[in-house]
Amino acid sequence: MTTVLLSDIHGNLEALQATLEATEKYRPERILCLGDIVGYGASPNECLDLVRKHCQVVLLGNHDAAASGGPEIARFNIHARVAAEWTSRVLTREHREFLQTLPLTYEGDGFLCVHASPAMPRDWEYLLDRFDAEPQFAYFTESICFIGHTHQPAIFTADPGGCRSLPVGSLALDPQRRYIANVGSVGQPRDRDPRSCFVVYHHAANRIEYVRVPYAVEVAQEKIRAARLPEVLATRLATGE
Repeated sequence: MTTVLLSDIHGNLEALQATLEATEKYRPERILCLGDIVGYGASPNECLDLVRKHCQVVLLGNHDAAASGGPEIARFNIHARVAAEWTSRVLTREHREFLQTLPLTYEGDGFLCVHASPAMPRDWEYLLDRFDAEPQFAYFTESICFIGHTHQPAIFTADPGGCRSLPVGSLALDPQRRYIANVGSVGQPRDRDPRSCFVVYHHAANRIEYVRVPYAVEVAQEKIRAARLPEVLATRLATGE
């Protein structure tokens, strides 16, 4: 079986379209979305249409919760808050109700998926480094936990002496080890690489593969500006910051 995992689309239709096209070469049996379909970008309804069509599992992200009436918006910075309020206004009723039904976690065959962290899924913790990741291993029993939320691809593994980071790329998983893998962001990368990022999980080979995909950044930027969303939400797409 081959599973594609993607996260943090953030209303970026151009990035999502390019990503879904790129997944076709892997012929995945399923595509899992780890949340934050909306927020920041100017195409929330269009992205939701595609996610609901192509993804067999969809989790709740903090921006999904905020845009569909959750209290998360109170914790946002000014740019995220403006985008969430705009998204809430333009969401169709059907899509709003869909977001309100999304689960926080998904348990697969030997793996766990969550948007932010396995310890407290709706506290929206950021696992940015090995020090953040280390205590999280106590909160899941599966061999690997896939996360998103930080917009930064990363792999952490538990060692007897603590936790360490591994290079992102193509990694054969050691069955004697456990891992936390951040799948990166489709629509809002923040690792100084503006290309979309997703992960392919090759079950039979017990291997994960990170894939980067270029997309029409300028088109996504034009839509953000046309919607009169904060300029920073457009400019950051070109730099991946």
